[in-house]
Amino acid sequence: MKALHVFLGVLIIGGLGLIAPQALAQETAVLSDGNTAWILTSTALVLFMTIPGLALFYGGLVRSQNVLSVLMHCFIICCLASVLWLVGVYSLAFSDGGEFNTWIGGLDKAFLAGVGADTLSGDIPESVFFMFQMTFAIITPALIVGAYVERIRFSAVILFSALWLVFVYAPVCHWVWGGGWLGDMGVLDFAGGLVVHVTAGVSALVIAMSLRSRRGFPDHVLPPHSPGMALTGACMLWVGWFGFNAGSSLAANGSAGMAMLVTQISAATASLVWMAIEWAKYGRPTLVGTITGTIAGLATITPASGFVGPVGGLVIGAAAGTVCFYMVNVIKARFKIDDSLDVLAVHGVGGATGILMAAVFASTEYGGLGLAEGMTIGSQFTVQAVGVIATLVWSAVVSYIIIKVVAAVVGLSVGEDEELEGLDITVHGEKGYEL
Repeated sequence: MKALHVFLGVLIIGGLGLIAPQALAQETAVLSDGNTAWILTSTALVLFMTIPGLALFYGGLVRSQNVLSVLMHCFIICCLASVLWLVGVYSLAFSDGGEFNTWIGGLDKAFLAGVGADTLSGDIPESVFFMFQMTFAIITPALIVGAYVERIRFSAVILFSALWLVFVYAPVCHWVWGGGWLGDMGVLDFAGGLVVHVTAGVSALVIAMSLRSRRGFPDHVLPPHSPGMALTGACMLWVGWFGFNAGSSLAANGSAGMAMLVTQISAATASLVWMAIEWAKYGRPTLVGTITGTIAGLATITPASGFVGPVGGLVIGAAAGTVCFYMVNVIKARFKIDDSLDVLAVHGVGGATGILMAAVFASTEYGGLGLAEGMTIGSQFTVQAVGVIATLVWSAVVSYIIIKVVAAVVGLSVGEDEELEGLDITVHGEKGYEL
């Protein structure tokens, strides 16, 4: 019997010796199927925001002679950004830049060198993280399209967007999310208030000021040719924004759930506030105005979405509907700047507002999930303000230089006759409608 016990003991120990490496491998394998599935879904949702969402939203807001040109701008930027992201922009944003890491990443991940199917970023495949972040790089320069519709050369769109991704988007993305100096300071930017909306809004202002205004601006610009198309695009943007914000948790968890909740509340509140102000001020609530409020609410909650609670979402949405509404009038009526589809007022101002309000409503005192470690509301607000100012200055200066280069190489504005006839036929040889 004793010999039998010894024999069984040897078998058990040996068996454990065989099993242990497998158990150890299971413990060290940190891939999460659930998180991976959610980020794959979020990636598709964010791409859905640009094509078709943003394309249809912007397309409905221009004259019928320019609808195809706007769709083409959004579509080709998607293609261009995808390739550039692989070639090196992803690496500049998210790899280690060595002694320059405070400011920019390196090129060690250009063409995704060293990244295989099993390479992880946290607990999801790096290929999935790469794709998710690619969709942000796609939609950000596409947002700028709204500033120059109906009057820009197509070649200028391509060259400007390519240079802008490399020299504006990649550095700011690295500063905030890639291990750069703003992230080290503790800036709160959950899904892109600085990286996406402030960069796009400020750059839109610079390019709008560099182009000739549209014929009839500001008093006799023709109204949107298809508010219904714009509504369709806005609805797609709203749905896709859940991937934008809730996906930025990079996990299927409570943070993602709260980000989705506050995104819905902010968008709905901003829509109602914008409609109410417009109704009181002009005597009628318009569809275009209301959906513009929706986008303002979505843009403004974006940086705060993973940090604030429901009350924060409600207050930020109300602020978005109010502040962005009045900024549209300030930019166009007071300063006479033809930011055609209000990119600065909605995205730039909205993103900056959300960044600053995150410092207050991320605090647990106001139902938030907590400030950065060691921060008070005052110190967090200071960091947030530094982030806004730095992003604003960098985006404005570098965009101005890029525009000068583009103007020298391919030119910026189309001729007045081309503008009058419309870019669909004069640039692309096609018509959006055969009436």
